Order: sequence, then structure tokens, then C-alpha cells
Amino acid sequence: MTTSTAALRRPVLADLVPAGAGRARGAAVTAALVLAGTALVAVLSQVAVPLPFTPVPLSLGTFGVLVVGAALGPARATASLGLYLLAGVAGVGWFAGGASGWQFASFGYLLGYVVAAAVVGALARRGADRSVWGTIGAMLAGNVTVYAFGVPWLTAYLGVDLPTALGLGVVPFLLGDTVKAIVAAVLLPSAWALVRRAQR
Repeated sequence: MTTSTAALRRPVLADLVPAGAGRARGAAVTAALVLAGTALVAVLSQVAVPLPFTPVPLSLGTFGVLVVGAALGPARATASLGLYLLAGVAGVGWFAGGASGWQFASFGYLLGYVVAAAVVGALARRGADRSVWGTIGAMLAGNVTVYAFGVPWLTAYLGVDLPTALGLGVVPFLLGDTVKAIVAAVLLPSAWALVRRAQR
């Protein structure tokens, strides 16, 4: 690792969890963090409201994905959301509204969850989650990534054109995305402020 690369690689919140001595202990802590991230997204995904004008439910799952990405970093967050996706496809009913499988209109967003967690995690590794504006930027990047997967899937699944898919799968959620980004911009920098205070 070069000096410039090391300078860009900053701790994420999960790195502050004591791993203890030994490789096995470290692996156990990593597994616990990954499972905790999966569980958080699964729980928040159940806070979902079906909307009458779109097949995509309004859910807190996306917020969970972005926070998990920032807190765990790219590798652990990708593993966490990969587990969430694979288990849900296999039949665990923890997608929004208790759904499972893959044959539904919003499945593309779930594919985007995995990549978005990695993107936000990578930005957190560069310290983006330590300031309000940095966090908002990371949340924006994560949301755009989710939409980049969700909208094409919606287009193909419903057989509609791009403007229609944007109207069904993006526009109704922009206000909620803004609120989630603001909450994250308070939550994550505040967590780092507490860390800095505890380390003094």
C-alpha cells in the first residue's frame, strides 16, 4: 500500500469495535458485524408503505443500506447486503413488506443495494461520513446507485419507457431520500464527534 493510498484509507465506525487477539477472534467480530448489518436492513425494510400509484414500496430499507455502508466500510457492507439479497432470493421473507424471491417490480433496487453499500462504504473510507456535506454527498451517491439498478429493472419488468419508469420509481421517493440524507448527515458526523471526544 502506497503512502497516498494509506492516507486515503481512514477508519470506518466498525473498525473501532475491538477485535481482540487472534485471527479467529477477528473473523468472529467481522462475521458479527456483517450479520448485524444484514439484520438492520432486514428490520428497516419492514417499515414499508405500499403506494397506490407505483409498484415500488416506500421503505426505510434504503436508509439502512446507506448507513450500513458507511458504518461497515465497503468489504463488510458488501458481504452484509450480499447476504441480505441471497437469503431473500432463496426465500427468506425479509424484503419490503415480507417479500422474497426476485420476480417483482422493485427487485432491481435490491441489486442496487449491494453496489450502493460498497460505494458508500468506499466514500466513508475516505472520511466522507465525518462531515455534514460529505455525508450528504455519500448518501446522494448511494441513492443514485440504487436507482441506476432499480429503474432499468422497473422498465424491463413493467415494459414501460424510461420517463414512465422515472415517474414511478424515482420521483415519488425524492423527498424521502432528502429526509434520509439529512438524518444520516446528523447521525454519522455526530457519532464521529462522540468518538473524538471519547479519545481525548
